[in-house]
Amino acid sequence: MWFKNLQLTRVGASWTTTEAALEEMLEKHAFRGAAGLEMEASGWVPSIKGGPLAHRVQKHVLLTLRTEKKLLPGSVIAQFVRAKAEELEEQQGFKPGRKQMRELKEQVTDELLPRAFGIHRDIRVWLDLENHFLLIDSSSLSVADQVRSTLLKTTDIPLLNVELNESPVAVMTSWLSANEAPSGFSIDQDVELRSNTNEKAAVRYVHHPLDGDDVRKHIEEGKRSTKLAMTWNDRISFVLSEDFTIKRITPLDILKDAADPADGEAERFDADFKLMTGELANLLKDVIDATGGERSDDRAAA
Repeated sequence: MWFKNLQLTRVGASWTTTEAALEEMLEKHAFRGAAGLEMEASGWVPSIKGGPLAHRVQKHVLLTLRTEKKLLPGSVIAQFVRAKAEELEEQQGFKPGRKQMRELKEQVTDELLPRAFGIHRDIRVWLDLENHFLLIDSSSLSVADQVRSTLLKTTDIPLLNVELNESPVAVMTSWLSANEAPSGFSIDQDVELRSNTNEKAAVRYVHHPLDGDDVRKHIEEGKRSTKLAMTWNDRISFVLSEDFTIKRITPLDILKDAADPADGEAERFDADFKLMTGELANLLKDVIDATGGERSDDRAAA
């Protein structure tokens, strides 16, 4: 149930809603599946079987956006088009021209789409009503954009960009250069360094000590840290990226041992969600503070 990634968006602090109102808004865009000639579809589904679309535990809400994309390989379409083109050639006595081939492809696609297999993907979304954050469990910026776009279309949640006082690249590079992580954090053994003049010039260390002269030499030559693996309070390991996406979130043994062994699937689900939101909210606060905090303006009050 733990999120593996966190893509962060601000929610206007003045926004409030009831559980019933949020559920009603989501229901209008519940997942129905791709029908007929639709290649793609998306919509909200319950995060736990038989549950509501907005699963709330205290001041935290879990949403799940399901996307479906029909699988119709171009090679399959081409095979059917060739067969129909051969039939048409026999009927009219000459090979089909470009326009006819284009029409045959459209016809074949329309015929095959209703029979195509649909591939589902579920994207989990955490709405933190206490700290006014929206967090998306995806490492892909395009997927996160799709989630935010769907939310804006189907709810009245005001979403705002998170503006930091310091660049994540600058602070990560500073930590590496000084070989000193901020209080509560430790630097692990994975890093990506990129040149600030040539985007293709990159060095990656995996499971390698980062306190050596070779790392500092790369920094002196102008490379900057765009990804850095870290551990927070010996409880959670993660990778911080240049766009402030937190990836590869892994709860450590000390945290796994603290899980509530509640009885019943629903109780365990809620206990895990409560544990996750509590820990990740504290992690997120400390990461924001370590990167200089958010810019102080009145956007969050929108």
